Amino acid sequence: MKNRIQLLICGGTGCTSALSKEIRDRFVRELEEKEIHDCQVTLVGCFGFCGEGPIVKVQPDNVFYVKVKPEDTEEIIESHILKGKIVERLLYTDPRNGNRIRNHHDMAFYEKQHRIALRRCGLIDPENIREYIAYDGYEALARVLTEMTPDDVIAEMKESGLRGRGGGGFPTGLKWEFAKRSQGDQKYVICNADEGDPGAFMDRSILEGDPHAVIEAMAICGYTIGADTGIVYIRAEYPLAIHRLEVAIAQAREFGVLGHNIFGTDFSFDIRIKLGAGAFVCGEETALIHSVEGARGEPTRKPPFPAEAGYNGKPTIVNNVETLANVGQILLRGSDWFTTMGTEKSKGTKVFALAGKINNVGLVEVPMGTTLREMIYDIGGGIPDGKRFKAVQIGGPSGGVITEKDLSTPIDYESLKASGSMMGSGGMIVMDEDNDMVEIAKFYLEFTQDESCGKCSPCRIGTKRVHEMLEELTELKGNEETLEKLDLLCRNIKQTALCGLGQTAPNPVLSTMQYFGDEYKHYAQRLIKKAYSINPERCIGCTKCARSCPVNCISGELRKPHSIDEDKCIACGTCFTACPVHAVVKP
Repeated sequence: MKNRIQLLICGGTGCTSALSKEIRDRFVRELEEKEIHDCQVTLVGCFGFCGEGPIVKVQPDNVFYVKVKPEDTEEIIESHILKGKIVERLLYTDPRNGNRIRNHHDMAFYEKQHRIALRRCGLIDPENIREYIAYDGYEALARVLTEMTPDDVIAEMKESGLRGRGGGGFPTGLKWEFAKRSQGDQKYVICNADEGDPGAFMDRSILEGDPHAVIEAMAICGYTIGADTGIVYIRAEYPLAIHRLEVAIAQAREFGVLGHNIFGTDFSFDIRIKLGAGAFVCGEETALIHSVEGARGEPTRKPPFPAEAGYNGKPTIVNNVETLANVGQILLRGSDWFTTMGTEKSKGTKVFALAGKINNVGLVEVPMGTTLREMIYDIGGGIPDGKRFKAVQIGGPSGGVITEKDLSTPIDYESLKASGSMMGSGGMIVMDEDNDMVEIAKFYLEFTQDESCGKCSPCRIGTKRVHEMLEELTELKGNEETLEKLDLLCRNIKQTALCGLGQTAPNPVLSTMQYFGDEYKHYAQRLIKKAYSINPERCIGCTKCARSCPVNCISGELRKPHSIDEDKCIACGTCFTACPVHAVVKP
């Protein structure tokens, strides 16, 4: 029986945690109970609009239900499927005018997006290879193997202008050409799925929603450079992505698009998975390769580059997930099509994880050259509660902040670099007027300090000292000299660290000091008033805090909750240390 209706349910990590699988199971059970046999229920990849999940899309009606709960399934069946009446309360409400919107194409969040890397996410069952094939899956691989030489593929990739989407932005076609020309009896293709930036989930979503796109691209790369082995290096913290990748690889072998003599040719290629332990530094390609080899994940100086001597000393291509997700479409539609999008030096689209103080949280894919203003206000819906925009951090812990005066900056590699930031992998965290930029810088430094592999002293020791200085400032123990030392140390680390992690670690500090220097000076001059407080529910009234306070700002009766006079408190922390029950709260 042909299906009259299809229910597409978001099965990304966010919606899965919000019970989307239970929603799927309820739909299936209730449809069976009502003997409705012409309705298909499919768990698909991420729709991108994560702040409105779980999402249920009804096809062919193109109705987009948001924030669906398991208990809503019966109403959707009774009203929409049986009677053709849309459940208005589950439609998205446009915050601009309060109107209910049924079609996601009419939502501001999607209006300016153009999906290439994410084109199948939200459309297909990622665990069903037949659905991938139905959406032109493996057509590019078939064309490459039967109609193109490796040099033809490289020429097309170079003409497309596709640059690495992992942060470096190196031309993909040129990298493949280097590996093809390198001599070696064995070559490798590695997919870097070690996505570790705070707030970033682009690669994870692609693997969860369209794993075959990555598998197909890896096979194409293998044919182009002369490799028969692919490795996906993915962090173990991505269990759903790992599961779907495992299923996809098994199905690809079953259908003969992985393994021996693919499409009846003499080309053979297979893929295995290597789980990473969650070390941020392993996102750097040489550190990643060492980890795959079973060694400690430490970077090494280049040259030689992995394309010349990588895994096991053999020529190796390392591309990240999003880069690979573009390959199939480029080779199917042509480089001329791809270059119609983007800017002169940054072609195509870029996926961003839009998060922080923003109304529309989610995964966004836009043409290069889209301005930050369009991203934050048109797609992102602006700042919640009418608060004032303050800054946006781009590029994760390696990036820098961009302020309101630069919101017209187009999103491309050159423009972001010129503004003191960087593309990075695609994390984009928005901050409003309430954010303390010194605290923001301290958060990122704490992250990079923890993630340093420790191989070089500028990163191992330098980031620790920078973090200590930031703590001195926020604890009102620093001064103007602290700021001078902080700036000098950050610039020295940038110039002397071994790898990209250490070289870019000071960026959040230097960037926030440049644009929000007054906030640093307020801390240095101790103009910021901070005070400790006491949690009355934990306080036992032992008086130890009051007896230890050097300025006598703590009052209270014996065996009753005490309180701190914030106007008198000098934030010395003596009470915090003295309290035996951890009732004193740091400012």
